[in-house]
Amino acid sequence: MEFKNDYALIKALKKGEEKAYIFLLEKYHRRLHAYALSLIGNPVVAKDIVQNVFLKTWRFRKKLNSDCSIKSFLFKSTYNEFLNTYQKKKSTMLLQYKYIESLYEVAEGSNESVLEIMIEIVNQEIENLPPKCKRVFMLSKKEGLTNAEISEFLNVSIKTVEAQITKSFSLLREKLGDKYKTILFLVFTRDK
Repeated sequence: MEFKNDYALIKALKKGEEKAYIFLLEKYHRRLHAYALSLIGNPVVAKDIVQNVFLKTWRFRKKLNSDCSIKSFLFKSTYNEFLNTYQKKKSTMLLQYKYIESLYEVAEGSNESVLEIMIEIVNQEIENLPPKCKRVFMLSKKEGLTNAEISEFLNVSIKTVEAQITKSFSLLREKLGDKYKTILFLVFTRDK
């Protein structure tokens, strides 16, 4: 399927014609992925960026400017999505720094045997989690799988995975209290 020009393509997209969307994917996906990869250097994240660009383009297709260059629009959208991803990563890095800082405080403020006892208590509470919660929690925190990977592995929805992880943390917080947050982090990073 070919479209004479961007105007015809955008007009078809605005009408919700799937063939126009498929044409867009086939024509630009590979190029956008290469561009995103040059920006972020991680194939998985680059794939996510491009996927988000195409999803947002379809979701907001009625707002597309009929006179714009679709190629320029997609490349600019990819760049903007990269910036959003980079900002999220920066926030995550700051959070990781805070955790490392508090780990240092715990390590400095406790002797080895107290730390080992606290870690043992956390491990015991994890063992006491309901079976589904425990399995999802361990795949996420101990094995380091993403929610999407867990979803695929267990053949459940991503929402179910998220709900199980949230429930696990909620139960652990209820049983252990806030003073164990840092220990919980320590338990899941010390073997890596």
